[in-house]
Amino acid sequence: MSGTKETSSFLARYDRQLWVLTVSFFLVGDLLTTGIGVASGGIAEAGPLGDPVVDRYGMYGMVALKTGVLGLSYAAWKFFPHPERIGIPLGLATVGILVTIWNGLVLAVTHG
Repeated sequence: MSGTKETSSFLARYDRQLWVLTVSFFLVGDLLTTGIGVASGGIAEAGPLGDPVVDRYGMYGMVALKTGVLGLSYAAWKFFPHPERIGIPLGLATVGILVTIWNGLVLAVTHG
């Protein structure tokens, strides 16, 4: 089990970098690629929370939703102890990167 603790400690040294990745991809990258897709008219938001929010409030609602999730996640990160809390920005950054890549691929295929 010491390998897991060492990995967590190693990652905990990169808190700031993981939060930069989280904001860059989970917030900015996803919002930009989703906004471009929705504005083009040929692509719709597919997320279970994002879809009804975008349908009702447009991209302003999506900005509020993503900002709210990011704020609550940061509050949780401040609450949990090291090294366990590293999973919060690591998870959000991973999801953000994957979603931004996916949205980019959908845009590329749809708009060639």
